[in-house]
Amino acid sequence: MTRQIVLDTETTGFDPLTGDRVLEVAAIEIFNLMPTGQEFRRLIDPERDIPADSSKVHGFTSFDVQGQPKFADIAADLLAFIGDAPIIAHNAPFDFGFLDAEFFRCGRPPLDRARMIDSLVLAKKRFPGMPNSLDALCRRFDIDLSQRTTHNALLDVQLLAQVYLELMGGRQTGLALTATAGVAPIAEIAGLQGARTPRLISVSDEEAAAHAAFLKKLKDPLWLAEKPA
Repeated sequence: MTRQIVLDTETTGFDPLTGDRVLEVAAIEIFNLMPTGQEFRRLIDPERDIPADSSKVHGFTSFDVQGQPKFADIAADLLAFIGDAPIIAHNAPFDFGFLDAEFFRCGRPPLDRARMIDSLVLAKKRFPGMPNSLDALCRRFDIDLSQRTTHNALLDVQLLAQVYLELMGGRQTGLALTATAGVAPIAEIAGLQGARTPRLISVSDEEAAAHAAFLKKLKDPLWLAEKPA
């Protein structure tokens, strides 16, 4: 099975090189493109003010992060959760850049860029010239956005996991895989669930005669071959 991590950060601004900091980080685990239910989310004291313009985006104010742990306090737990798995993020260089800056501050190495999967790049390849924000992709794939009033990192990674599944091929509409203990998964097609009654197909004498005449026109038809003893 393939383990991957879907990750998002919320920050005080746009540039870690000018002092902007991470104030929230969230990640969920997926196996073979499907969420496992394992998640990581921390609200962080960025050790600086949160500008009003940033608060309008993610909804967090300086009051919300008072008393929260600093990034150095949660770094080990974050690294343990993501392990060595590939990391999926939308506009991934943004999140990697901020995390690298935070890791540098607490004396830890940067994330390996070989692990980075940018879902924005994937979306631009699939939908060139079209809007490819997370909101736009959710609308395109008919993913429910009703709870996304602000850019909460945990909600964003939950939505991004659904978007990433669609970008990688998606699920067939109406097809669900279910499994019960001791029973192999079966496909249930919407509208055809439940017990089905076998129906006998009868053939008239005229149809049988027409079929026999057709077989005589074929060279060594398999239908007339003798079965091995």
